[in-house]
Amino acid sequence: MTFTDQLTDAHTTPRPKVLISGAGISGPVLAFWLNRYGYAVTVVEKAGAPRSGGYPIDVRGTALEVVRRMGILPRLREAHIDLRRLTFLEGDGREVASLHPHSVTGGVEGRDLEVRRGDLTDALYTAVRDDVEFVFNDSIDTLDQSGHGVDVTFREGGRRTFDLVFGADGMHSRTREMVFGPEEQFHHYLGYCFAVFTMRNTFGLSHETVMWNSPGRAAALYAVGDDDEVHAFLNFAQPKPPFDAFPDPQAQRDLLATVFADAGWEVPGMLAALRDADDVFFDAVSQIRMPRWSNGRVALVGDAAWAPSFLTGQGTSLALVGAYMLAGSLADRDHAASFAAYEHSTRDFVTTNQALVGEGSASLFPTTPQALAERNDRLRKLDAIPSEEGRPAHSALTLPEFTPMT
Repeated sequence: MTFTDQLTDAHTTPRPKVLISGAGISGPVLAFWLNRYGYAVTVVEKAGAPRSGGYPIDVRGTALEVVRRMGILPRLREAHIDLRRLTFLEGDGREVASLHPHSVTGGVEGRDLEVRRGDLTDALYTAVRDDVEFVFNDSIDTLDQSGHGVDVTFREGGRRTFDLVFGADGMHSRTREMVFGPEEQFHHYLGYCFAVFTMRNTFGLSHETVMWNSPGRAAALYAVGDDDEVHAFLNFAQPKPPFDAFPDPQAQRDLLATVFADAGWEVPGMLAALRDADDVFFDAVSQIRMPRWSNGRVALVGDAAWAPSFLTGQGTSLALVGAYMLAGSLADRDHAASFAAYEHSTRDFVTTNQALVGEGSASLFPTTPQALAERNDRLRKLDAIPSEEGRPAHSALTLPEFTPMT
């Protein structure tokens, strides 16, 4: 859809033009609601298409109301992964405990969702693709703010001017770097690195996760159904982020092979599969913490603004809720007042969820023999699913209704 198509009729002024960088989760949600509130939306995405696949993600608490209001909740219910068992193993492979996953995650049976990430991104893209412009295989090269708008040049050439620009481009946001400065000043490392990839399901696993632990190391196999593939997960404690490995896939594989060299259980086979896997995602376990999420006509949302880390289980839900709140704040105000309202209404929710994990406090991934023994003892005694009151962070924000400008 072109900008010409996105103008209202001749008796009204043109719709404000906005650019969203990133077509993952928060980007399409923001585009959906901004379109509803009268904005002409363009989404630029460096990938060639909405990204399929990816590890399973959770949608909980307040975020469920966002997808319901978008009309995609029934589709996500159909895509729900019915994970039935979570088994923990000792370093020698003996079973510690086998539990219903909700007894560990705090999920609510029959309400909270776990879906393949690709199923969620496809549902979001389908909900908005006919109403906004998507530009794939491209990204923002430069931003230049002025009194009249934001002049944007793109890596594939071309220059356009937008009224507002939004960074929904993940924890390592290029938009944030251009407008707010280097990532290092906002990046808070939590002491772990991880890798996820897919491999053949030769283990007979179905609708379950099996996790092996030794002090400072974890390996898991996650079978989302009866498929012939499983999601493999490797996590390890690391005093400082291995910056040299982040841009180098071979260095990542070498580091993982070294860290897990003497590991038992199925880890040797996982390392062998890792060598040939073409979908490896490797990163640090970190949070993004920023004093402000906007600067002039540019605002951030999702992991670009507040990545909570996978240890909270709330990354996806925060992205959904934050995008809804940002768009709603722009429904009836100018951008300066809107961005202030967005932060005022959303920051406490983000902070509460980020606080679900602190530096070095990842209880499922103990780093010492004593801490691992204590965790295993707790797991053996855990037989009750936590109540709703035990997980207030997921639902700590009541979703408001927003009224579009007339």
